[in-house]
Amino acid sequence: MMSNSLISLFALIVTLGVLITVHEFGHFWVARRLGVKVLKFSIGFGKPIWRRLGKDGVEYIIAALPLGGYVKMLDENESEVEIPPADLPQAFNRQPVSARIAIVLAGPLCNLLFAILAYSVMFMVGIPGAKPLLDAPKPGSLAAAGGFQKGDLVIAIDGQPTPTLSAVMLELVDRGMAGEIIRVNVQDAEDRARIRTLDGRDALDLAKDGLVFDRAGLTPLQPVLPAVIGSVEPGGAAERAGLQAGDRIIRVDGEAVTDWQQWRSVVERHPDQPFTARIERGGAEQTLEITPDSREIAQGQRIGFIKARADIPNDLVRDLQVVVRYGPLEAVGAAVGKTWDMSLLTLRMLGRMLVGKASLDNLSGPITIAQFAGQAASAGFIAFLSMLALVSLSLGVLNLLPVPVLDGGHLLFYLIELIKGSPLSETVQNLGQRVGMVVLLLLMGLALFNDFSRLLE
Repeated sequence: MMSNSLISLFALIVTLGVLITVHEFGHFWVARRLGVKVLKFSIGFGKPIWRRLGKDGVEYIIAALPLGGYVKMLDENESEVEIPPADLPQAFNRQPVSARIAIVLAGPLCNLLFAILAYSVMFMVGIPGAKPLLDAPKPGSLAAAGGFQKGDLVIAIDGQPTPTLSAVMLELVDRGMAGEIIRVNVQDAEDRARIRTLDGRDALDLAKDGLVFDRAGLTPLQPVLPAVIGSVEPGGAAERAGLQAGDRIIRVDGEAVTDWQQWRSVVERHPDQPFTARIERGGAEQTLEITPDSREIAQGQRIGFIKARADIPNDLVRDLQVVVRYGPLEAVGAAVGKTWDMSLLTLRMLGRMLVGKASLDNLSGPITIAQFAGQAASAGFIAFLSMLALVSLSLGVLNLLPVPVLDGGHLLFYLIELIKGSPLSETVQNLGQRVGMVVLLLLMGLALFNDFSRLLE
């Protein structure tokens, strides 16, 4: 548990450190190129834990609280001392509106460019994923009404190619928010091209909480696995009982076990309850007594688990997995498209939350990000890079929202100044900053509340 927490904490620090640096470097680089004097470049807030004065006169800082950063520029409106007349042409507030817009816009754009770079690398290296194969739809569901069958391979959704199961989920979440008929191109079990439909017009928030598969009645194809132990995690019920990798489960309490799903059902039916299992190991049979641990999956409902994974044959992995890979130029094009699509999806989700058509439970704070970062880091380079790209584009999109305090709020003020020919009054700007700070604090508070609620579930 401690090791997982440390991995999550380290992954969070790396994630925020990289993405905040990228964001602030955008402001810093453009400001310097436009002749604005930069005084400080800080990663983090609060007490500095490292600082250095560069040869360029900029004070570089790493601060204790890694939840943001800032680039402090020479500015008459923020300076506590009188600025020498020779330095005034380098003050931020003395720059034309177009230059100030470029400096503010550079931060979010650098986050979006980082996402494009990360996705480009991923597409060139190759993104592994599960083939979008479907099992039989749930009876009475939208999928059943739309003609879905066991063995359908999803090719495209509304004309958008879906090479992996995760791509299918993203497209369905995006289109499920619109409440329209979704056209799904599939290749059925007999290799015939078919068109299935999901009628979301009468569905109650098909994409709510991202559970579009469950709400539509779709189920990924579950392969039939042999009841053979592939690996045993330390400290679990399987290890305590003496189970080892390679053990084949033959019978449980005298009942024959034919596959992994049956074995898993037996384990889940026995939370904190012992049962006997007959296993085969090295050609010989023996009997073990197993007492699964228990966990709660719903109010009052508990299931057993033993911390053991199935042995998945290599040929089955090859049959159910696909790797999406492009050449360098195609990878960049695909990365731009991916960043654009995910940015629009983020905006649509935010819009639905504002009008009450999507749950505010979708907001996440640093604790949830740390958990996802830790899981992604443990899963490997591509998974961690994918998480970095997603958080980076989310940071870029959110910073462009027209909320004072955020970059988008400053852009709004400068655009108004560009149109009316003079800046907004200091009173209006200060009021906007206070309102923006309240909105931001409320959102952060809600995100942290959601984080702790998930921990207590």
